[in-house]
Amino acid sequence: MTHLKTLAAAATFAIAGTAASAQSITEIAAGDERFTTLVAAVTAAGLADTLAGPGAFTVYAPVNAAFAALPEGTVETLLQPENKGQLTDILLYHVDDRVLMAGDFPTGSNYFKPINEAERLCITSANGGVTIADGTGEIATVIIANIHADNGVIHVIDKVLLPGTRPACH
Repeated sequence: MTHLKTLAAAATFAIAGTAASAQSITEIAAGDERFTTLVAAVTAAGLADTLAGPGAFTVYAPVNAAFAALPEGTVETLLQPENKGQLTDILLYHVDDRVLMAGDFPTGSNYFKPINEAERLCITSANGGVTIADGTGEIATVIIANIHADNGVIHVIDKVLLPGTRPACH
């Protein structure tokens, strides 16, 4: 419990931009109950060591409720070993190989290429908030921005980003 309190305090300071983390993105996610499904998916895809590595990374991290909102059975199907490639593609759609703080997103809507280079995201920064349109045209909202890690930054989002046709920036 002390570990969770320490993480909560670190996240609070990180959100305010006043403290640096002494943990990797993987360690922060693994220590936060909001990301148990994401951690299971990252582990099943074999990406935990990558996201614990030197980076630099920006991770758009869906909370458990975002995974629960997917059609019934989707998460269980993706976690099966025979679907590792599809799971990896989806997870890499949530990662940029640069550190992008919320303030780094230009005002308006702009395309960004995640590590899954076959796809693009449309990130909109307006009125102090950030939203991300995925390949299905659905929109995720950054609900917590700028959680600092030793190897990058985490932006907590309320939807799982899914590849598809290119999103139209508006």
